[in-house]
Amino acid sequence: MNIKLIAIGKTDNKALQTLIDDYTKRLSFYIKFDLEIIPDIKNVKNLSESQQKEKEGELILSKITPTDQLILLDENGKNFSSVGFSEELQKKMNSGIKTLVFVIGGPYGFSDTVYAKAHGKISLSLMTFSHQMVRLFFIEQLYRGFTILRNEPYHHQ
Repeated sequence: MNIKLIAIGKTDNKALQTLIDDYTKRLSFYIKFDLEIIPDIKNVKNLSESQQKEKEGELILSKITPTDQLILLDENGKNFSSVGFSEELQKKMNSGIKTLVFVIGGPYGFSDTVYAKAHGKISLSLMTFSHQMVRLFFIEQLYRGFTILRNEPYHHQ
């Protein structure tokens, strides 16, 4: 199985980007992982919230193939413990999915079209984090999940 994380807008904080790169490299020892950044929409000041979500949604869906399983990182999604998330990853791998795609939306979330294509939603927390931090937290949780599956000493109960 391949895992892809799609996010809107680049990470402009160098410290966060260094950590994202570190966990991306660590994750590559377990699974093929790609982080795909969709550039910020230009002239958002001239767009309504709904128009911005639609434009971002079109860009997100252009990165998805019909065989991909799409999971949205969404505040109203299912909550997992780290162990529970690792078990969910194992189920996805066992099911024969070729590519599992996670998406971090823009500042207003996702368009109805993206929600309609999604196979599920995951929430990292009831708290709100910056989109740049969510990338780091999610990639770290992917890494943690694979270390749990391999009984490696990264995660402690």
